[in-house]
Amino acid sequence: MLVIHRRVDPHPVWAAELHLNFEARSKSRLRCFSAEGEDVGLFLERGQPPLYDGECLEAEDGRIVRVCARPEQLLHVTCANAFELTRAAYHLGNRHVALQVGDGWLRLLDDYVLKAMLEQLGARAENIEAAFQPEHGAYGGGHHHSRHGDEDFNYPPKLHQFGVRT
Repeated sequence: MLVIHRRVDPHPVWAAELHLNFEARSKSRLRCFSAEGEDVGLFLERGQPPLYDGECLEAEDGRIVRVCARPEQLLHVTCANAFELTRAAYHLGNRHVALQVGDGWLRLLDDYVLKAMLEQLGARAENIEAAFQPEHGAYGGGHHHSRHGDEDFNYPPKLHQFGVRT
């Protein structure tokens, strides 16, 4: 088994590739297979941003492994003007939807309910297949509703520690 514990700077040459969708790239613990068919165990530091397309990892045996974003079913959203696109982004963000933001477009994982909502807002949402690399978020560590004076919930949030207060 190829065991991976750390991220490294990009390398021009790699020994293996991992083709992963966004959900798999978001996990710090994962068992998968390389494109070459080798069994892989990912044991990355928790609370880090998702792996991105082209990122390199180093296996315990010193081999470099390149991450490739697997194409998935997405909605490609465009609007008649910047105001309508901003409005669509607001409504999606209000629903905590992961969004990839481009110049004049938004992308999100395919969802028929969200597609109907976007169309009601006047947006054009077309189905495409592409790699998905959404924004990581302003605070870089996930989401929660922090309140002033609530000392148990201060930024940055600690992911994957449900029910644990430090």
